[in-house]
Order: sequence, then C-alpha cells, then structure tokens
Amino acid sequence: MSAKRPKPDVSIVNVVATVKIGQEINLRKILEKIPQAEYDPRRFPGLVYRLTNPKTAILIFGSGNMVITGAKAEKDVYRAIQILINTLKSKRIISEAEPEVKIENVVAAGNLKGEIDLEEAAVSLELTIYEPEEFPGLIYRMDDPKVVVLLFSSGKIVCTGARGEKYVYIAVEKLQKKLEELNLIYYY
Repeated sequence: MSAKRPKPDVSIVNVVATVKIGQEINLRKILEKIPQAEYDPRRFPGLVYRLTNPKTAILIFGSGNMVITGAKAEKDVYRAIQILINTLKSKRIISEAEPEVKIENVVAAGNLKGEIDLEEAAVSLELTIYEPEEFPGLIYRMDDPKVVVLLFSSGKIVCTGARGEKYVYIAVEKLQKKLEELNLIYYY
C-alpha cells in the first residue's frame, strides 16, 4: 500500500425487482386507459409501462407479476410501484393490492481510487476468472455477500448480483480490505 486509503466512489446504476400483486391484470384495458403504455402480445407477452420520475420501466404481465428495472435506488422501486398501483386503481383496472416486492439485483459502478494488480489478484483471490486476451477485467465471485465484482487495473469496479443496496457497500468494503491485506492495490 503506497498511500492513505481513499474512500471508494460507488454509485447504484440499476435496481431490478420483481413484484406480485396477487390478482390478474387485463393488459388490453391498461392500453385502452393509459395510451403511453406499450403492448404487442405478438412480440412480447408483457406490457411495458415507463415512468419518468422515478425513471423506470415496469413490465406487467397478465398474471399480476411485474418486473421493474432502471431504478437508481431501492426507494425508487417502491415509489414507482406505488405510482403504478395508484394509477391502476384509479383507472379501475385492479382492486386494492398489497404488492409483494423482492429486490432481485442491484448493479453498481465504482472506483477504488488505486491501481490493482490483476495478475496477482487472479492467483491470490479465490473464485476468480481472468483472461486478459478475452476481457480486460478480472471476474471475482464473492461468497459473502453473494455478488460478482468485475475489477479493472485502473481501480474501477462493477458489482452485480446484490440483493439490496447495503450488500453492494459491504462487498466493496470487504473487497478493498482484502486487496490491501494481499498488497494488490496501490493508491495514487
């Protein structure tokens, strides 16, 4: 370690969640009453409903199951679902609903603000894949929390697979400590 440990920059870039409302939804009725919705059952069985604030896309299926993507925070997922539920209730498309929301994947990008020795990391860390001829980053599968982190020699990282925002920050902290313990990161 060559300099004082800087605080890593980490930002959430996408939160994906599944939602169940426990009742069937008439997708054609949504299309009739909400013209900005997109639905072409010959191409895809779900309806796409986009919000601008928070900026998200919600895939709605006739079963009442949904997938929300594009949120930049977990709170945005819950806000988007509440907006959608209120809209569907006000248009009399669904009755009262208590949505069951499950965060499936949080993706974050970050910078550890140091150079990482990927060759040595590939040898020293368990559960890694590093083939620089095919991809310039090292793929590191962490067990706790269960995430996959792409590491680049520049110190940039991408973390995916977290089941909540807090797990991203836990993973980055653990990763940074491990890289320091093994003398694999050099701060600039």
